[in-house]
Amino acid sequence: MAQQHTKSLRPRLRYRFDHLVAGGTAALIGWLALACLAVVIPASTVLVWADRGAPTTLSGRLTAVWVSVGQTLKIGGAVGSPVYVLASVTLALVALLFVSTLVSLITTGINRRIMALRRGHSTVVEAGHTVVLGWSNQVFPVIGELVAANANQRRSAIAVLAPMDKVEMEDEISTSVARTGTTRIICRSGRTTDPTVLARVSPQTAKAVLVLPPVGETGDAHVVKTLLALDAAVPGPGDAVVVAAVRDTRNHLTARLAAGPGGHVLCVDDIIARLLVQTARQPGLSLVYQELLDFAGDEFYTAAAGGLAGRTFGEALLAFTTSSVVGLLRGDGGVVLNPDPGAAIAAGDRIVLISEDDDTAVPLDAAAFVEEDAIVTARPRTPLPERLLLLGWNRRAPLVLEQLDQFVSPGTTLDVVALGGETTLHTSPEAAAARGRLEVSFHGGDITDPQVLAKLDVPSYDSVIVMAEPLPGTEAATATNTDTDTDTDTGTDDRTLVTLLHLRAIGEAAQRELSLTTEMSDDGNRLLAPAREGADFIVSGRLISLLMTQISESRYLADVFEELFRAEGNELHLKPASDYVRTGREVAFATLVESARRRGECAVGYRLRARAATGPDFGVRLNPDKRERVRFGEHDWLIVLAES
Repeated sequence: MAQQHTKSLRPRLRYRFDHLVAGGTAALIGWLALACLAVVIPASTVLVWADRGAPTTLSGRLTAVWVSVGQTLKIGGAVGSPVYVLASVTLALVALLFVSTLVSLITTGINRRIMALRRGHSTVVEAGHTVVLGWSNQVFPVIGELVAANANQRRSAIAVLAPMDKVEMEDEISTSVARTGTTRIICRSGRTTDPTVLARVSPQTAKAVLVLPPVGETGDAHVVKTLLALDAAVPGPGDAVVVAAVRDTRNHLTARLAAGPGGHVLCVDDIIARLLVQTARQPGLSLVYQELLDFAGDEFYTAAAGGLAGRTFGEALLAFTTSSVVGLLRGDGGVVLNPDPGAAIAAGDRIVLISEDDDTAVPLDAAAFVEEDAIVTARPRTPLPERLLLLGWNRRAPLVLEQLDQFVSPGTTLDVVALGGETTLHTSPEAAAARGRLEVSFHGGDITDPQVLAKLDVPSYDSVIVMAEPLPGTEAATATNTDTDTDTDTGTDDRTLVTLLHLRAIGEAAQRELSLTTEMSDDGNRLLAPAREGADFIVSGRLISLLMTQISESRYLADVFEELFRAEGNELHLKPASDYVRTGREVAFATLVESARRRGECAVGYRLRARAATGPDFGVRLNPDKRERVRFGEHDWLIVLAES
């Protein structure tokens, strides 16, 4: 019974206290004053009466109580005439009010400043930093790569502006990016489409500005508005490298106009389609690009021509023992990849090369390591028609068909299996367009259905491309709705994982390794993929993040990657090593560089078939030391930069 009374008394007291607080400031001050007096006066009385040295008379003791109360409450406690006491108390109360008000104002100002900092509304005072505008899953690989790029810098900073809570952004970044080294991550909250808000991250003093495409159907429009806001915030040509990305090819030109002549805008759909096609034709190429784009490995740098000025490009190929020369950065800013070996190097040119770091690109001639007796003449190879299989359909599929038609040999056939089937052919003008080399057939079917896959005789195809197909029943499942962002549909990767699971079973039953190239949206799902080690995956989000980061660090790389990804010009190839040197014997890599030079190509690495399923490099060796001796077999590949 007593316990129930205690339980009922507690909510009553709490209710009365809440009612008291809700009564307003005057009532709260009055009750607090009464409560204070109710404690201080009895306590002072006890102290006086318990003091052996206290006055013996009642009036003397009451005066002592008054002095104790006054000193405790800081209202003086003066003794004298009533007027004197009243004046001293009044002055004490005025001083107390003044000091309390001053403390309150200072506290309010400090709290307001703390809240402004917590909300991320203060201005970043940095110079030479990198600005990241927008928020998506791409922000984490972007920050991770920027941290790796700045590892040799004593002080560096990354300022992130997004319409999110500052603390939430900092928590997510700290969770996803384990170590930031000497790089400071500064988060600011606000709309990236407002020029006044953009000033918070000081884009005018930044060395690079990256505009990330947000998720959703309006992501490309948001990128365009952000670029326009950036132009308004930093009028005139600035020193910062501006790199942006849009998903839909139809918005690419608009974004380029908004970015201005000094900006670089990547088209996600176009780049992914090109890489899917290149990798499908040359298994293992995705691993090469991963190595090139990741700051953890070897990447593109430039070195001064120095003593190579006046010499030919062919001579420069063996002039760097620990770096692989691939082109020239002309004095006017133009980039030429794999120029003619007889092309002269001007004094104002820079050498474009692949190296471990910018300080490892040191000239050291390797011509002495060339073994002439190991060089062979390539056997003539006649391009043969192929049988290709495309599983799934999304807005990038028509671009894949267009790219395939430019690369494949005449007579090559492509079977497309998708939910739309023949209706895809009629609803997509790009898919129905006439092809010069590629013969396309459309078939309806669910690529996650094992019975559909079993009827296709998948092992009989030379190459299989698995695309991220949206869930059935959604608008994105039709080819007519190209605005839907398949990258944000978590179901697409789920369907791809199911398809890969069935394809693995088909390959095991046929006792044959399928040549698979798979498109995915989330790099985390790639780790779950039921595929062999070293399989080719094109992860759109991570790939674009790496590209943007590379270009932000070196603006000339925009021209380099533009040429690498297009059908015309030079691109990376994996060619049989037996076409360059004798197999079955050890040769220095300088020998392969010389053999490739005689064919008008730049050798930059190799891939060994025996290690193709062994991580972490899966047989890929990019930019080996030219003194390194390697034994090649009939099924090993040389990685070269050559004309398509």
